[in-house]
Amino acid sequence: MGSTKPRITIFILLFSLFVLVPIPSLANSRILALVKEKPLVLKYHKGALLKGNVTLNLIWYGKFTPAQRLIIVDFIQSLNPKSKKITSPPSVASWWSTTEAYKGGASVISLGKQIFDEKYSLGKYLKDPQLESLASKATRVNSIAVILTATDVGVDDFCMNRCGMHGSTRLKKAGKFAYAWVGNSASQCPGQCAWPFQKPIVGPQITPLVAPNGDVGVDGLIINLATVLAGTVTNPFDGGYFQGPGNAPLEAVSACTGIFGSGAFPGYPGKVLLDKKTGASYNAPGVNGRKYLLPAMWDPKTSKCKTLL
Repeated sequence: MGSTKPRITIFILLFSLFVLVPIPSLANSRILALVKEKPLVLKYHKGALLKGNVTLNLIWYGKFTPAQRLIIVDFIQSLNPKSKKITSPPSVASWWSTTEAYKGGASVISLGKQIFDEKYSLGKYLKDPQLESLASKATRVNSIAVILTATDVGVDDFCMNRCGMHGSTRLKKAGKFAYAWVGNSASQCPGQCAWPFQKPIVGPQITPLVAPNGDVGVDGLIINLATVLAGTVTNPFDGGYFQGPGNAPLEAVSACTGIFGSGAFPGYPGKVLLDKKTGASYNAPGVNGRKYLLPAMWDPKTSKCKTLL
């Protein structure tokens, strides 16, 4: 493997900043209303993006149940507007369509190969070089290798400063490729990486939302997977869209941390839909009757965080 330039999306730090900001009083709200909010601008750094047909290859590291795998696979298939039985907006596909507004047009995601490593070939604690090594097993042109780690797998800095990340590296024969990692936080830090389905360890202790697929860890993983995928296609090799320092950038979704619907404020995710049968909260229907909760994404057309509701 050649030189590596990881792009780490730091969710926990940004989430903490979001929930710790106090809700303003009515008087302060009136004062703040007089100040015109500056548009959020993610600068395009003139580098390559992942556009056109993009294959997503999965590396399942550790043990996932068949039900958990189906939730995640259905989400990935829901990203493609050509998927069968896709629902009309709001939907997972309409959420993903915001990436079309970034330079180069649509990023059409399709599921590629899946690798199952249930015997923990590199142990139960992984560092970034090991994540790269796993990702190198699933590289192709215009693809993303995604490592998903099970609840009993520790990853360097997981739950401390990050819930997932994406980066890029080089292989001698395959050239540069993009990869991402997201962990299942259910048994390690759901209050940090599965909010709003779990009470946060800091900030307002508002009653958690009910996870739409009945699995706090996996539904939280979907939020983080959505975040790193949007960041990967719009900033795969450090020269795409982002704001701030290159080693800790605000990207397509991480720039909108904590916002899931209109009216969001610190500790409150915003307007969402409610499943009357299960009491679960969601904002994005998907294939096979699935329902997901997806975060806001920065829209280049308006320079604002765009929500589905």
